Amino acid sequence: MQLIDRVVQFRAEIQQIRRDLHAHPELRFEEERTSDIVAGRLADWGIAVTRGLGGTGVVGTLKNGSSPRSIGLRADMDALPITEANQFPHRSRHEGRMHACGHDGHTAMLLGAAKYLAETRPFDGTVHLIFQPGEEGGAGAQRMIDDGLFDRFPCDAVFGMHNWPNLKVGEFGLTAGPMMASSNEFAIAVRGRGAHAAMPHLGIDPVFVAVQIVNGLQAIITRVKKPIESAVLSVTMIQAGEATNVIPETARIAGTVRTFSDAVTAQVEEQMKRIVAMTAAAHGAEADVEFRWNYPPTVNHAAETEFAATVMDDIVGAANVVRGIEPTMGSEDFAFMLKARPGTYVFIGNGEGSHRSAGHGLGPCMLHNPSYDFNDELIPLGATFWVRLVEKYLAR
Repeated sequence: MQLIDRVVQFRAEIQQIRRDLHAHPELRFEEERTSDIVAGRLADWGIAVTRGLGGTGVVGTLKNGSSPRSIGLRADMDALPITEANQFPHRSRHEGRMHACGHDGHTAMLLGAAKYLAETRPFDGTVHLIFQPGEEGGAGAQRMIDDGLFDRFPCDAVFGMHNWPNLKVGEFGLTAGPMMASSNEFAIAVRGRGAHAAMPHLGIDPVFVAVQIVNGLQAIITRVKKPIESAVLSVTMIQAGEATNVIPETARIAGTVRTFSDAVTAQVEEQMKRIVAMTAAAHGAEADVEFRWNYPPTVNHAAETEFAATVMDDIVGAANVVRGIEPTMGSEDFAFMLKARPGTYVFIGNGEGSHRSAGHGLGPCMLHNPSYDFNDELIPLGATFWVRLVEKYLAR
């Protein structure tokens, strides 16, 4: 790996910040302490700081030379409502809150790049360092955009990065087009007529209707959607009844839909409403659907994706850059930024967990797992990638 020597030299400083953030996780839009630390470090390094975008977001701006060109680099800051299973010294000090997705590490990698860029300014143009709140279900990216992120801080392109346990340390992964899926939720209310369970003919059983609806919904995936288009429709909750000898009045169905295009999401929503209404009517019941679009699919732009890949080639070698990596049905609100500006979202390998100190939990080092911990070996690698990306994009 071709790491920047100076970044390697101050790794311990940035690692200390990362572990401090891990020990003090803050949930979406509560990142007050985290924002204070980020803003304070940026200011100490001579970087202009703007706070408050999206609530607790921070933007650091660094200018050099006379070029009007600009680039945005984004890291997320929020933690998850998970009780940590690890017992090492930097474990969460707040029960029920944990950095189980590595946002502490994402923040640290971008801070490492910020420190080096501020010291050397090896570029011609403007770099916007975007520290985003509320990625975990809060659509913090959209909130920052709504607060004028790209109007106040113009970016010709914007880039994001996430650690990925399925890749080895020293590997990167990316692909043009869909990288991560949309995230959507649905809730279906079925209304029947209650009766004694021994006399079902006197009622309209919403449980029976709910079961028919669940079966029917799978036809959207297997018989309505084009086979070459990807989509997942998972019913994750069916709730009804309070006693074994009573047919209830109502039943509730809920779940998630994941797709790689807005057009497929719209098709699934339309067909879901049709199937639900007609299935309920066929059995004399009533039903309605609440369908909520959350995060759109994360779709990488081709030119920026190949540009990022060439930067990775120079750092770790082409053999360690997985071009065309398999997209995931997980979701990511960096998608909102990619809908607003050209750019790409990339994965940096986090390894399989051997980096964890003694005292880690027994579970795997996977995202959203109580035994997870970010791999600090990535700090100089991720920071080097950010720096080289800026240098090449804003070449003198």
